[in-house]
Amino acid sequence: MQSNVGLILEERAADIGNFMVGRLLPFRQKRAVGPFVFIDHMGPACLKEHQNLDVPPHPHIGLSTLTYLLEGAIFHRDSLGNAIEIKPGEVNWMTAGKGIVHSERTPENLRASDKYLHGFQIWIGLPRALEQTEPSFLHINKDDIPTWKENEVHFKLIAGEIKDKKSPVPIHSPLYFIEIKTQTAQKINIGNKLFGEVGMYVLDGTVKIEGNDYGSKQLLIAKNASLCEFQTNGETTLYLFGGEPFEEERFMYWNFVNSDKNILEQAKKNWKNQNMEAFPKIPNDDEEYVPLP
Repeated sequence: MQSNVGLILEERAADIGNFMVGRLLPFRQKRAVGPFVFIDHMGPACLKEHQNLDVPPHPHIGLSTLTYLLEGAIFHRDSLGNAIEIKPGEVNWMTAGKGIVHSERTPENLRASDKYLHGFQIWIGLPRALEQTEPSFLHINKDDIPTWKENEVHFKLIAGEIKDKKSPVPIHSPLYFIEIKTQTAQKINIGNKLFGEVGMYVLDGTVKIEGNDYGSKQLLIAKNASLCEFQTNGETTLYLFGGEPFEEERFMYWNFVNSDKNILEQAKKNWKNQNMEAFPKIPNDDEEYVPLP
């Protein structure tokens, strides 16, 4: 029987300023999974009282960002005027469209104490017709995220839609981002609920697929989402993400994503020249910015 595991990728370290993350996407062998074009696994890290997350104002175009924390807190500000602290289990969903600027920092009440930080930062490409849409932002509370249990398997639909379940995150194309947890060994067949392309990231524990064991810090890409079945080997946390891929290729430069390279070039010029019409300042966080690489 031919294996359904099409690609096995190892998480690799990346530097986002004063914080190291494990980069899951993109890879040279795989630029996207469905509409997912970029995934960073942050932590888990213990930051001392003198260590804080500080990502100064920086721009985005042509994508939606999804921030999901497992531990700690991040304070989000953006050029639309939103200012909100994201805590574990909540979702920050920001659609950049034609252009937005945001910053991510350790909240003021945590900056002088030891703190933990652990979570995911995800970029999801926009359909071509929406790449130049007006920017928007929505914060979704923990209790509004659908959770359910099947046998001894705990599911959480962080974003997207599968069968009869739908997250309140206002997605722009067919996709899903699912958390699955087990305390004991469980056989899971979820292929009948999935579609498009699917990736699996094992956060904790191990899974067995077609007789092979896969552990943490590995990203598995399935050849066929409908054949997605596996067995957890005990206490395990994993994430499934994917959906319908776009017909057109998405190009990336730094924080910019678009199907049109000319729009990427214009975004570079706008940020380099600090074009306030294209990329407005962030209220109460306008003293610094991340320069164009």
